Amino acid sequence: MKIGCGAPVSGAWATADNLARFAIRAEELGYDSLWTFQRLLVGADQELAPVYRSVLDPLIALGFAAAHTSRIRLGVAVLNLPFVSPAHLAKQAGTLDLLSGGRFDLGLGLGWSAPEFAATGASTARRGARTEEYLRVLRTLWADEVSEFSGEFYQLPPSRMEPKPVQRPGPPVLLGGVVPAALARAGRLADGWMSSSRTDLTGIAEQIAVVRGAAEQAGKDPAAVRIICRGAVRADDRGRGLTAPDGTRQRLSGSYAQIREDAAWLGEQGVTELFYDLNWDPLIGHPEADPRTAALRAEEVLHGLAPSGS
Repeated sequence: MKIGCGAPVSGAWATADNLARFAIRAEELGYDSLWTFQRLLVGADQELAPVYRSVLDPLIALGFAAAHTSRIRLGVAVLNLPFVSPAHLAKQAGTLDLLSGGRFDLGLGLGWSAPEFAATGASTARRGARTEEYLRVLRTLWADEVSEFSGEFYQLPPSRMEPKPVQRPGPPVLLGGVVPAALARAGRLADGWMSSSRTDLTGIAEQIAVVRGAAEQAGKDPAAVRIICRGAVRADDRGRGLTAPDGTRQRLSGSYAQIREDAAWLGEQGVTELFYDLNWDPLIGHPEADPRTAALRAEEVLHGLAPSGS
């Protein structure tokens, strides 16, 4: 199973110096990938977790990280497609893939925050059907010399978009979502599925089965479908970790040894890629955490969980 990590994009440690330094160090330590996430804004009266209060733009942050690295893959988990047109995102994603030398993974979600839908003028109606058309527009713009699309939601007159991305026919597209319809859509239409920070990992095998079952029904090789898990890690050198609703230790919390054991367990459930996301640690990703302490803690965890054992 491939191991990645979350980039410094939220809260106290989300600075230019940290983003460059952690991207370089993650690559040196043998991490396979570096991931960002999107939060456009938070409503003034909206009660969300502190991790969402101060977040860098995910694609600009990845472009910055790309300039400081040469091997590590760069992914967004996820960017909410209702908030931007497919033509605009096709240009951004293609450019990022080109400038990074073909290292970009595009994770897409449908969004859930009402203030963000209002602020972007997006619609929540028939989001599944919209997603299918959205992916078709992305793919024709990346792959075809002359692209054209006429659908219910999106129109693309005969057009050329250059330069093309390095990865052909385009960057891998990964879909999020937790309800059965979203899981099936990921298996049917995308290159993989991504879990969220709120995924109950005890049931992830059942979710993976839905994804792969839909892929097989669509004539795809289910074993080739990528399954990416965001690991909201909470490292604790005392080994106690967080308590799950059933009274047991929450997965991916506790000592480094326990977190590694959980990673191996996730591999047995069918996860093909796991990234440790430190933005969800309140001592790191909270906007009011001490920036220096947050960076030191993040660096310690990054080393402690490094796949190379460094």
